[in-house]
Amino acid sequence: MTARTAPAASATRPLRLLLGADSASCLASGALLTAASPWLPGLLNLPGALLVPAGVFLLGFGAWLGLLASGRGLTRAAVRTVVAVNAVWVAATGALGLGVLVDPNGFGTAFLLVQAAAVAVLAALEAAALRRTDLA
Repeated sequence: MTARTAPAASATRPLRLLLGADSASCLASGALLTAASPWLPGLLNLPGALLVPAGVFLLGFGAWLGLLASGRGLTRAAVRTVVAVNAVWVAATGALGLGVLVDPNGFGTAFLLVQAAAVAVLAALEAAALRRTDLA
C-alpha cells in the first residue's frame, strides 16, 4: 500500500490562480458593499439590510478562498464546496436582478446580473480546473 501524496504546487497552479481571482473579487465586492452601505441602497434601489450582510459574507468567503489559493486546505471537497457556493450565489443574485423579492433600478439590475454572470464564469472555470487536477 502506498501513501497518497499531495499534488505538486505546479499541478494545482491554474486552480489556485482561479481561486485567487475569486478571492480578490469577493474581498473587493465585500469591501464595497460594507464600506459604501450608506450610499449603495439609494444608488441601486436595493435594501441595505441585504447589501451589508452580503458584504460581510463575501469578506469571510473571500478570506477562505485566499487560504485555498495559497494551497492551505486545498482539497477536492473544498473546491466542490466553492463551486456549489458560487452556484447558489449566481442563482440568488440572478433572481434578485430579475426582481424576485426586491425591485432594483437599472443600476441595481445591472449590478446584480453582471455579478451573477462573472461568478458563473468563475465557478465554471474552477469546476473545469478541478477536473484536470489530481486533488485528494
